[in-house]
Amino acid sequence: MKKLVIAALLVLAQPAWAGYADDRAEIENLSNKYMVAVDSGDIETVMSTWAEDGVLEWVNGVEVGKAAIRKAMSGFGGARKVDIPEGATSRARTRHQIINHVIDVTGNTAKTTAYWFALTNNTPQKDVQLLYFGHYEDDLVRVNGKWLFKKRKVFNESQNNRALFYPGLGEKDPRTK
Repeated sequence: MKKLVIAALLVLAQPAWAGYADDRAEIENLSNKYMVAVDSGDIETVMSTWAEDGVLEWVNGVEVGKAAIRKAMSGFGGARKVDIPEGATSRARTRHQIINHVIDVTGNTAKTTAYWFALTNNTPQKDVQLLYFGHYEDDLVRVNGKWLFKKRKVFNESQNNRALFYPGLGEKDPRTK
């Protein structure tokens, strides 16, 4: 009887675990799709990751709504105009990476944190170097079965919004150990 109860519980739990795994995969893919689109300058794909009333907090300020986010992101990353000399066969690039996703799903909303960093080969010596690093704190919403960014807070820990500690990452004030 005990084995039968355990088997029944496992069967009943499978859809919940499968649902969480699907949500997690979709959310990670959303973050990856966003990063690749930013680097390639594909503003349409970038915008497809945002809810209509999305909010982007980043080093350049706060953008509220898709129209404001589109305007801000249209000149960022791979969307910047690049002067390429006549006859060039290659060009330097920057590539953003996203890692260490922590994802908490509650129904049709989710909270995520993830680390990001950017590598570039746009250096005088033509090598690859770390350009920036930081983390995201995201609020997501599922709209018509699709996960979208509701709020994305970008911490560029190489820039002017770096902090002594980040509570969103679970850090505590190091002065109070």
